[in-house]
Formats: sequence, C-alpha cells, structure tokens
Amino acid sequence: MNKKPIVYFLCTGNSCRSQMADGFLKALGAERFDVRSAGLEAHGLNPRAVQVMKEAGIDIGGNTSDVIDPEILNQAAYVITLCGHADEHCPVISNPKVTKWHWGFDDPAKAIGSEDEIMAQFRGVRDAIKARIELFLEQGN
Repeated sequence: MNKKPIVYFLCTGNSCRSQMADGFLKALGAERFDVRSAGLEAHGLNPRAVQVMKEAGIDIGGNTSDVIDPEILNQAAYVITLCGHADEHCPVISNPKVTKWHWGFDDPAKAIGSEDEIMAQFRGVRDAIKARIELFLEQGN
C-alpha cells in the first residue's frame, strides 16, 4: 500500500491561514495528499476563518489547532509556511527529502476596521490561498 505524501501547512497560531490551506487541499486534493496543519503555537480556530470557509463550501469547524509535530515535519513531502514568522521560526527539518516552501499571505486576524472590512480581508486571503492551492495541484505536485 502506497502512503500518500504529507503536505504540512504551518503558520504562527494554526488558527486562520494554515487552517484555510488545510481545508482547501483536503477538499481539492485529498485523494492525492495526506493534509495536515499546525502552528508554532496553538491559538484555536478563528471563527471568522471558519465562517469564510463555510461560505466557500468547506467546513473547517471540526479542525483542531495544533502545535508542530517534529515527526510529521520530517515525514512530510512538503512543508509549506504561510506567514513570515512561521517561515523564520520553523523548527529544523532534518530530512533532506522534505521540500520546504514559503507562501506568504497577510494575516487576516490583524485586519482592522468595520466588521464588513475585516470580513473582506478574510475573504481576500481565503481566495488567494485557494488560488495558490489550485496552482499547486495544477503543477502536478
């Protein structure tokens, strides 16, 4: 039995961007990949991230916010950081076969303004992550 390659999405708190990426890749590529996400810390799921993903037809409400697991980190085919802080502070990956990429997205949790303006930021980041996931899949990874 061939195991699917692991894609491990990392962010600072595993509450927004990594959860969105996790949700999209599970929805669009679960037959090809074992999808995981984690953070340098576990901040819990951001309710606005859950809401905008639900608007896109993906329920991440049952996901958990997890801290990086060094074992998964070194078993992954791809480790993808979604924020600069996680990219700079990612634990050392000892397996040379792991491909590490950085896909930087603004943190929608730091958006300010009215609720409509904040939700627009979440939707913009969500849509940008979806486009990047689609490109990843199109490129045959």
